[in-house]
Amino acid sequence: MTNTHKKKVSRLDYCQFLLSSQVNYTLTHFADHSEQFSHDAINRYALGDQIPPRLVWENVQPNIITSENGFIIFDDFVLDKEHSAQIELVRYQWSGNAQAVIKGIGVVTCVYVNPDTAQFWIIDYRIFAPEVDKKSKLDHLREMLFNAVHHKQLRFRIVLMDTWYAAKDELLFIEKLGKIYYCPVKDNRLVCIDRASKRYHRVTELLWSQDELRTGRLGHLRDFPAGHQVKLFRFELSTGRMEYIITNEVSQDWTPATQEAWGWRPKIEEFHRESKQLTGIENCQCRKARIVRNHIGCAMLVWVRLKQVAYETSQTIYQVKHELFSDYLRQQLRSPAVQMTLA
Repeated sequence: MTNTHKKKVSRLDYCQFLLSSQVNYTLTHFADHSEQFSHDAINRYALGDQIPPRLVWENVQPNIITSENGFIIFDDFVLDKEHSAQIELVRYQWSGNAQAVIKGIGVVTCVYVNPDTAQFWIIDYRIFAPEVDKKSKLDHLREMLFNAVHHKQLRFRIVLMDTWYAAKDELLFIEKLGKIYYCPVKDNRLVCIDRASKRYHRVTELLWSQDELRTGRLGHLRDFPAGHQVKLFRFELSTGRMEYIITNEVSQDWTPATQEAWGWRPKIEEFHRESKQLTGIENCQCRKARIVRNHIGCAMLVWVRLKQVAYETSQTIYQVKHELFSDYLRQQLRSPAVQMTLA
């Protein structure tokens, strides 16, 4: 074995590969295109490193611009492993993107949004593996939110999350932290609007006046503490479906303001889409859980770097990534490695 093959692979080397590669993100592809590292050396690195989620925050913290009006957004996405039979951490779970139960690795994510600049950053994540750590997605949410408030000491005002996370304990936990939440509820969520009758109705069964459609309605969610109130809003989405949003900001009396706040939630979907398309986060084919976790961690760090460059250069993250290929194309047009001929 030559000396070059004995050189150790670093975390920076692996991240640089994920950042530079355009399509293939496997260890084999890395080794095939590296003059310094063998496949065995890359595999030893991937199996030997330990990349905790806190590294994402350590890399984001110097660049994040916070706001008193900031948003924390929670959601999860599934790394599709439908054709991977023996990869550890893979389990059957619901995928919102596929709108079906698929084989994959679930990742719960936490994104910070500055509404003053319209910029956003990934600040934390957790791999959903209840067979390993006995933690639910709701456990991960509480842990990340607690860290955002008490350890990261982030400035933010509002928490956004999907219906999956709109459980009683989580909503009360957010209130205990002194934060405001806006989140949709399922059509069958029971709410009491009339304190005198104490009758509960599905949100879809409520009748709304024009004034109530503009200002929202106070109500009590079933199983919540006595006297606890939330503000309920109803508005129509572009798809024609009705959305029911609840908030503990009971002074909110303007539906368009609620729609504006909720309108920031797609930023986390933007992160999920960008990370899948540009970092290779979904493309690790190794079986061992440690390698999979490290690959996901490195992919997160690559997104952080791409986003930093995008903000610094006023480009999209796609332009930053694809410019690497554009440089190659320009070089090939100047001096082709394979000359075209006509028969």
